Order: sequence, then C-alpha cells, then structure tokens
Amino acid sequence: MTVASMWEARAAQGRGDDLLAWARAQGLARAPLRRETFRAPQDRVLVITWWEGEYDADLPELPDPPGDLVTRPVHRWRFESVDGGGR
Repeated sequence: MTVASMWEARAAQGRGDDLLAWARAQGLARAPLRRETFRAPQDRVLVITWWEGEYDADLPELPDPPGDLVTRPVHRWRFESVDGGGR
C-alpha cells in the first residue's frame, strides 16, 4: 500500500521564504518514495511524502519548525492510495 503523509505550516508575518527554506532543508530518517514541497497564499508551506507501507506504519515525519517561523501548530495528515498505486 502507498501512504501519503502531508505536513502543512503557516509562516509568521513576512517569514514565508524562511519557512520554505527551512522545510526544504529538513532531512528524514530514511528516503520516501517521493517528496514534493509546495507554497500557497498566506505564506503556507506544504510537504507531501509518499511511502510504501501500512497506513499506521511508523514513518519519518518533518519536525515542528522553530516557533518564530510559524503562526500556529503544524497540521499533519495521512492518506492511503485507493487508485491502484500508480505514481
């Protein structure tokens, strides 16, 4: 099964580029099948990683950024693929 892990944070005022750079620099304990980083209005940063494994598997996750970079706690979600697993 393929599991997608989503990590999303909203930057503090004027810190969008800093949060994006911080997220892109974060390594994981092991490499995912795929990793993509996105940005959106209101200085939001989204990182999606894809993993082979069960939905409740112990998967590496990005840490919380330093408090001065964000306006609220990080949001995290997991999803499982339901379309046959194509990448």
